[in-house]
Amino acid sequence: MHPFAVAGAAAGRIAHYAVSGVVGVAIVRATSKRLPNARPAARKAVVQGIASGLTAGRWLASAAEEARLKAGDVVAEARDTLGEEAPPPSAVSVREQDHGHEH
Repeated sequence: MHPFAVAGAAAGRIAHYAVSGVVGVAIVRATSKRLPNARPAARKAVVQGIASGLTAGRWLASAAEEARLKAGDVVAEARDTLGEEAPPPSAVSVREQDHGHEH
């Protein structure tokens, strides 16, 4: 997986949770000050909002994985056209390095 894709996915998740948390706290505080008895309703709304955000995040992760696989298929086809053997897809690249001892 490309390093920018990993960094983008991590940044997206962090931003999502940060925004969800800030918005949730703001909603609960504003509601509890105006209507002391409405706190459970505000909490329920925040929980539902975060649940929707989690669902959207999962959908985005699925779409990103699908895009990564499609891009890999195109690259493999291009390598095949050039007569090269495409490496098997993997999320982690392993490079052999000589670091002075045997395993």
